[in-house]
Amino acid sequence: MSIPVTLLWLRNDLRLIDHPALLWAAARGRIVPVYIRDPTDPWKRGGASQWALHQILSDLIARLAQVGAPLVLRTGDPFGVLQVLAAETGATALAFSRAYDPHGRAQEKKMESLAGPNFAVRCFSSSLLFEPETIRTKSGGPFRVYTPFAKACFAAPSPVLPLAGPRKVQGVEAVSSDKLADWALEPQGPDWAAGLRSFSRLTEEAARATLLRFVDERMAAYRDARDSPDRAGTSELSPFLAFGVLSPRQVWAAALLAMEQNPAARAGGEVFLKELLWREFAYHLLFETPSLPEKPLQKAFAALPWRKDKEALRAWQRGQTGYPIVDAGMRQLWQTGWMHNRVRMIVASFLVKDLLLPWQEGEAWFWDTLADADLANNAASWQWVAGCGADAAPFFRIFNPVLQGKKFDPDGAYVRTYVPELKGIKGGALHAPWLLSAESLAESGVILGKNYPKPLVDHAFARDRALSAFRESKKS
Repeated sequence: MSIPVTLLWLRNDLRLIDHPALLWAAARGRIVPVYIRDPTDPWKRGGASQWALHQILSDLIARLAQVGAPLVLRTGDPFGVLQVLAAETGATALAFSRAYDPHGRAQEKKMESLAGPNFAVRCFSSSLLFEPETIRTKSGGPFRVYTPFAKACFAAPSPVLPLAGPRKVQGVEAVSSDKLADWALEPQGPDWAAGLRSFSRLTEEAARATLLRFVDERMAAYRDARDSPDRAGTSELSPFLAFGVLSPRQVWAAALLAMEQNPAARAGGEVFLKELLWREFAYHLLFETPSLPEKPLQKAFAALPWRKDKEALRAWQRGQTGYPIVDAGMRQLWQTGWMHNRVRMIVASFLVKDLLLPWQEGEAWFWDTLADADLANNAASWQWVAGCGADAAPFFRIFNPVLQGKKFDPDGAYVRTYVPELKGIKGGALHAPWLLSAESLAESGVILGKNYPKPLVDHAFARDRALSAFRESKKS
């Protein structure tokens, strides 16, 4: 009797540990792991994210080969690709992890049509801590505000513990596959990814090491350190979670264990778990509102009179706004494919409220330049800053970039790292170089308008303009 063959369709679950679909497929018999490059996906990965995907797939190819199952790479519409692959391999089952974006969910509906007496289709949950159907309000609807959502999650039965990965599986040899190099995911021409390479190794082993380092060394100070961009105080787990190199259950379990073993880590751990639940909240929002990446959740914002200013948008993208904390963040993003979370909020507020440019422009730029680009997180967070999403900060909450810089980068160490032309200015004065005397600027080697730009806009004027636009949108 022949050993059954199962297709394992991999998407944003690029790991071996805590992978229910992989374990189910391996228990049936032989497996054919396949990753499909889907040209029909409306949210094609941006440049930094493609670079990250190349590194992650390279590692996954090696890890799957070690346990006995070569990874197959194919290009095309997943429904057709998997039908062809089933015919080629004699597969009698398909297993995959659940998705929550509209395109992924539509694909899963099509896959269900393959099920029949001689072909099994199984979908597994492994990308969230809590499925959207399980966290509901008392009236049975979805949560629209984060705080009660988080309380409901903490009150719900704890997520199951992560599953061990297989030591050995039975693969299927000689299945044709694309070559990863032919996908050209890495940069062509000038190597702008040099900074990305120096920032992080994107492997499953590095993901686990990063998680352990965080819970052992950083989590105790996380409550305060996470807001300081000049300190290594964040978890740095976002790229691994975005691609499923780590499961959220692995992160949740590791944090809880560290909090149990080290009482000093409890306060920081509680804040960290709430941040992990923000990711969860974003996915629940996307599941319930598929238009989240394109349209404001609060309809009044559809009438807001956004400006069109290509030059201002370009200056923001390149870190040439004249506001040092904003410029430092945008340059960090361009150089490393990552930006500190506090600074993400500052630069987003500046784009939407100081420049009065649509939040979708910022969302699109982040999607293209973040190595940890995540559709749900990106959309929900931009809508939060813009004031048009669920649990949104009020529109009139407008960050003052100078005060934000002085508060969270008081000595200017972060700014000097990414805006070296200001390194000659001492202390926090560099957050508003236009306020310095001509003599001080000359001593520091700064020539405003030449080697560092003058402010793109006056913040006080911009704040009034944004509030006026908001009032007009509410009237209409």
